Amino acid sequence: MDRSLSRLAIALVVGAMAPLFDSTIVSVALHTLVRDLHAGVDAVQWVSTGYLLAMGVTVPVVGWLQHRIGGRRLWVAALVVFLVGSVLCSLAWDVTSLVAFRVVQGVGAGAMMPLLTTLLVQAAGGRDVGRLMAVVSLPTALGPILGPVIGGVVLGVGSWQWLFWVNVPFAVAGLVLARLYIPADGPTGSGRLDVLGLVLLSPAVVGILFGLSNASRTGGFGRTDVWLPLVVGAALLAAFVLRAVRRGSRSLVDLTLLRHRPLAAASIGMFLMGAALYGGMLLLPLSFQELRGADALGAGLLLIPQGVGSLLSRSIAGRLTDRIGARWVAVVGFGVVLVATIPFAFADGSTSPWLTGAVLVVRGIGLGAVMIPIMAVGFLGLAKPDMPHASTITRLAQQLGGAFGTAVLAVVLSGAASGGHPVGAFHEAFWWAIAITGTATVAALLLPGRRRAAPEATEAAPVVAATR
Repeated sequence: MDRSLSRLAIALVVGAMAPLFDSTIVSVALHTLVRDLHAGVDAVQWVSTGYLLAMGVTVPVVGWLQHRIGGRRLWVAALVVFLVGSVLCSLAWDVTSLVAFRVVQGVGAGAMMPLLTTLLVQAAGGRDVGRLMAVVSLPTALGPILGPVIGGVVLGVGSWQWLFWVNVPFAVAGLVLARLYIPADGPTGSGRLDVLGLVLLSPAVVGILFGLSNASRTGGFGRTDVWLPLVVGAALLAAFVLRAVRRGSRSLVDLTLLRHRPLAAASIGMFLMGAALYGGMLLLPLSFQELRGADALGAGLLLIPQGVGSLLSRSIAGRLTDRIGARWVAVVGFGVVLVATIPFAFADGSTSPWLTGAVLVVRGIGLGAVMIPIMAVGFLGLAKPDMPHASTITRLAQQLGGAFGTAVLAVVLSGAASGGHPVGAFHEAFWWAIAITGTATVAALLLPGRRRAAPEATEAAPVVAATR
């Protein structure tokens, strides 16, 4: 990449480290928060749930905000909101105030994550998208490696309030680098906000995420606080889809872009990748804790090999995506994840930690290889003004897929564990995870293959891509 694009990537990635570290750091502190805030587990779970729902509310409006105020201004504003939310979280005096301040953080993070991808792809003009996605995915790879370790160390030497101060250096550095390296831009559109679309889509996403987040509790999908939000959310989503198809580019999110095959295939892939990734991130640390007796920090340390594997494959996956296309990189990546998940369907507390670590490295290599082509392919052949819509669509697909995979595997694990055989329960849940990954492997065949080079890219259509 040329120097200006490299600097832009560094500025964006440094800022994005704050929310991605935050989510993994806070996950190890839930038991500490229950004790120190004198609150029930259900109340403390809202520390994570409130953050997730705030992101779900924010993501749909990011594209319109970027057109309205410009990319750099929106990035800086989102980073400031996240920074302020982090400082407020460290000053929280009870669980209610902490949840409220986590919602502030979630609003900032919800704007940053889709905007990160959009700004980089727009700046690159659609060229070398695979390598760009290797850069974009760096925080996603580093978060699971360093987040639990940092969280465990901070809790070991200090109080939970210090967990939120970890975000501050990244956010401040991100603001400085944004000032230096993100090109100034202005509004690119003056259209009115699709208020009715927002009223339909944001509550739809919140309802679905809220329902799925409750499915892990006793009763599973039969709980009223699961099926009712899911039904309402699905109805609102259906209403939004019908309206958006008619309105086209005037809609809050232009769903007519899904007629573009690469974006449609990428959206399916992002949903299934989210299910496989986040579902596995639920089962693996839980199995280490339940079957091996590890604590939260120990489980985080045992997951480091997977993060290392993801780092190892990112660069080559980006180059291969640009060279041979997304399809076979994703198919092979999902295949590697599938094969490397099978051993956990037979593992127990006596399984060698060295063997577990080696398998996790291989699984991480597959996850890293999958992430790049699916993130990259959705932008092929799109005009620059359409890229914020594509980023929103793929981000929502990943978020909903992650919530779906986590909910399904949590229900399977809970139901199987009711028989009093924890080892067998985890084995059954891992077979479900393997089935989800197998479905994703087949679906990856829908992705475009090798691209023919375009004679020349233009602002209206940065890449004119043919697939075969």
